[in-house]
Amino acid sequence: MTTAQTVLAAALSLVFLPLGLAKIAALPPMRRAAAHLGMTPGLYRFVGTLEVAGAAGLLLGLVTAPLAVAAATGLALLMAAAAVAYLRHGDPLAQALPAAVPALMAVSCAGTAAVAD
Repeated sequence: MTTAQTVLAAALSLVFLPLGLAKIAALPPMRRAAAHLGMTPGLYRFVGTLEVAGAAGLLLGLVTAPLAVAAATGLALLMAAAAVAYLRHGDPLAQALPAAVPALMAVSCAGTAAVAD
């Protein structure tokens, strides 16, 4: 485990854990975001569950690198899909950026975890 992996895993977990829990709880801003993207509340809750699982995997991945690589890769794919969803709905690039940045961070985290292994 490297310092870079630890910092990236912690930062990503601090992003994904509360957002995932908000999606699972179907808080009003999350319901509005789901509706904007044409997603059902159930599907958005599933996305939240994946985010919480990814955050947990990143933290547990500090002990075992293969888990960190899997969790970070999953989160990167999830956020890449989110950025594409925003762009496909005609939103400006600036609205897709909050999904693209964590995707790039997750790719970096997967890379640092793979190297540390």
